[in-house]
Amino acid sequence: MLGLRTTIYRVNDLQEAKAWYTKAFETKPYFDEPFYVGFNVKGYELGLLPIEGSITYGDNSYSYWGVKDIQQTFDRLLDLGASVYEAPNNVGDEIMVAGVKDPWGNIIGIIYNPHFKLP
Repeated sequence: MLGLRTTIYRVNDLQEAKAWYTKAFETKPYFDEPFYVGFNVKGYELGLLPIEGSITYGDNSYSYWGVKDIQQTFDRLLDLGASVYEAPNNVGDEIMVAGVKDPWGNIIGIIYNPHFKLP
């Protein structure tokens, strides 16, 4: 395994999701087509994949995105319309994790890990 490369969230309103993720991740998409919207988040891919109709989501997996201040990021995502999936909590060794559900039910994990270093 070489590390996180791409996380894709399925959405049934691509334009609304694109606007929300632009605000949430404070970056504009670099790839914007009707079949896929891609964001470069500090070298990692966040993709939005349009799905027609209703979507059934599961809580079986999600990605953690690194942040500098977990509480501030968590609160900002809630202010943008996300809902609580997992409140910020310390999982040991100064590492904090949390999760929210975006307006489409996708789970966005966030992590503060002072020990993580890019290769």
